[in-house]
Amino acid sequence: MGQQIVAEVGVGDVGQGHRSGVHGATAQRCDAVLGDHEVELVPRGGDHRAGGQLRGDAADALARDRRGGGQAEQGPVLELEAGDSGIRSLVSVQGSLAMYAIHEFGSEEQKQEWLPRMATGEAIGCFGLTEPDFGSNPSGMRTSAKRDGDDWILDGTKMWITNGTVADVAVVWARTDEGIRGFVVPTSTPGFSAREIHKKLSLRASVTAELVLEGVRLPAEAVLPHVTGLRGPLSCLNEARFGIVFGTLGAARDSLETAIAYAIDREQFDKPIAAFQLTQKKFADMTLELDKGFLLALHLGRLKDAHTIRPEQISVGKLNNAREALAIARECRSILGANGITLEYPVIRHMNNLESVYSYEGTNEMHTLVVGEALTGLSAYRG
Repeated sequence: MGQQIVAEVGVGDVGQGHRSGVHGATAQRCDAVLGDHEVELVPRGGDHRAGGQLRGDAADALARDRRGGGQAEQGPVLELEAGDSGIRSLVSVQGSLAMYAIHEFGSEEQKQEWLPRMATGEAIGCFGLTEPDFGSNPSGMRTSAKRDGDDWILDGTKMWITNGTVADVAVVWARTDEGIRGFVVPTSTPGFSAREIHKKLSLRASVTAELVLEGVRLPAEAVLPHVTGLRGPLSCLNEARFGIVFGTLGAARDSLETAIAYAIDREQFDKPIAAFQLTQKKFADMTLELDKGFLLALHLGRLKDAHTIRPEQISVGKLNNAREALAIARECRSILGANGITLEYPVIRHMNNLESVYSYEGTNEMHTLVVGEALTGLSAYRG
């Protein structure tokens, strides 16, 4: 399957050992310890400031992160994030959030109108849940949808929306008299606008935007008919979080392999810094955490394939793998020394990206509380 995706995406060449400066014997050693998980989907290194230009490149891979995707479906997600977390974010929002919402809760007409084009990348989607004042607590959202005859009128603002300025359709969640409802909003609708967020030091390869809805008039059939309440958006988020469990490992693996290759080539005190005990301990510790993350992801993938996975188990995976991947990237950056702060190597880019991944799709603190409630039966969200 991975080879098929590579052929369809057309972003980078498949090359054994073609990793950020990891070649030949070094790549073989890494494979022997870490396992050969790689199929290259995107080129490594560089700034990856792709902006809205990913539409053609990533077209046929966008639907791979979708409903029902267990361990086999997430291999491409891992490889995309080994290239850049921003690219994986584009795919995650497209498949796990926008497409999943329409597939799971939409009408047949909505599915036929949007899913085929979204699956091929002809149409790009975004997902509007987070607001400027409501992130971890989406139940407090202020965006509203009010009936006007047979139509709906939407007003409000959504923040930190991936794909916002390049999307053709937005799945927007709003407060109604019936509860929280989802709406399929073509971005060409009068009153809808998206403003790109600039000056980011993280996820620079993906577009992040603010969505503004000012008197957006939608027909009655724009509402997602098969869900009411927060169950809708939260189930979509669980799909995206499952992808993060795998994706973060790609960024961690690329950081570790880059650091190993660098440490073998870099000499101080007349020998490679990889020959020093402290450096080898760092590599050993990081490899343990990375492989534990792979095993956790594999286990969760099997549960998902069996349709028995629970939300708190996904929280365990997101909590652990995002945290450990960030720790690995930070340690690898330190091994590269001053060279580690340049974009000549991918590590600091992965590190900065993982700072965002650590916080989005549920912060570290929120997933900690989800796991805590599952263990004790007591909710600690409010004071």
